[in-house]
Amino acid sequence: MKDRLEKLKERYLAINEELSKPEITQDIEKMTELSKEQRSLEKTVTLYNEYLELEDTIEDLKDMLKDDDQEIRDMAAEELEEARDKIHKLEERLQRLLIPKDPNDEKNVIVEIRGAAGGSEANIFAGDLYRMYMKYAEKHSWNVSVVNADESDAGGFNQVEFTVSGDHVYSFMKYESGAHRVQRVPETESQGRIHTSTATVVVLPEAEEIDVEMNMNDLRIDTFRSSGSGGQSVNKTDSAVRVTHEPTGLIVTCQDGKSQHENKATALKIMRARLFDAVEKERREKEGEERRSKIGTGERSEKIRTYNYPQNRITDHRIHFTTHNLDKVMEGELDPIIEALHEEEFKRKLEEQ
Repeated sequence: MKDRLEKLKERYLAINEELSKPEITQDIEKMTELSKEQRSLEKTVTLYNEYLELEDTIEDLKDMLKDDDQEIRDMAAEELEEARDKIHKLEERLQRLLIPKDPNDEKNVIVEIRGAAGGSEANIFAGDLYRMYMKYAEKHSWNVSVVNADESDAGGFNQVEFTVSGDHVYSFMKYESGAHRVQRVPETESQGRIHTSTATVVVLPEAEEIDVEMNMNDLRIDTFRSSGSGGQSVNKTDSAVRVTHEPTGLIVTCQDGKSQHENKATALKIMRARLFDAVEKERREKEGEERRSKIGTGERSEKIRTYNYPQNRITDHRIHFTTHNLDKVMEGELDPIIEALHEEEFKRKLEEQ
């Protein structure tokens, strides 16, 4: 572990030296890249320096245990116990920091929710999931922007797409992709029978231009009038935008922005994220099976969670995690589930290493 930490420290100091050179300001792309790497190493190097100082302190305290003065030996023994406890905790934190990070963890996300099996009840549940994520985002002070919303006549959504931006959003939201199953008595059910319905969630990390090449000549951009709720501008201007990536057939529609220009920019951002996701999937297939450390496949068809309303129970099937506070989860209290998923991912990565 110390060998790896020493190399990280050397790299961190080398980056600092590079960034201090006057000529670096002339190369904005390189400066941005180095600054990003510097930030990613800073926490680890700071903790490692603290670890090294604590090691020196422990050696000094061991020497004090040999002192002739009993009072000094007693004091040293007490402080040594505290220092060893502290260095053990530091080792655990450093071990976590050395686990390879998902390169997308710091990114914002694009989320799509669709009603799936279960007719109108599935669409209503899609609306419930949307509200759950809105409240979860609010608790984390993230910004949410609806891109496209196809509302269902019975309530909820046939489909809704939105972006979430903030601090390390993907690291929290990446576990949500898959099929979410609900078990409850629909309002339209006269005999009190429990129905099972599903809604699917897809979470994509926002892609930057350096992540994936998107040739504008491959895109067909159409404009049309917005439909559904949305204020006075709806159906009066051709502000809605549909972008089609002709080589793959991928289609992105955006109509909730205030202008055609805004909708086009958002649609292109989502298209870039979808192309990035396709490239990532192809790369993983070429490399072989998914790593054991990955929790779930992220595929729309994979059943990841069950929301049982009669028992106020929610179960994440990937890690066999169950809690009986579904009511709180639907109010945005998702953190206990996300933390359990984080912990399981850490354990699997640690086993791999």
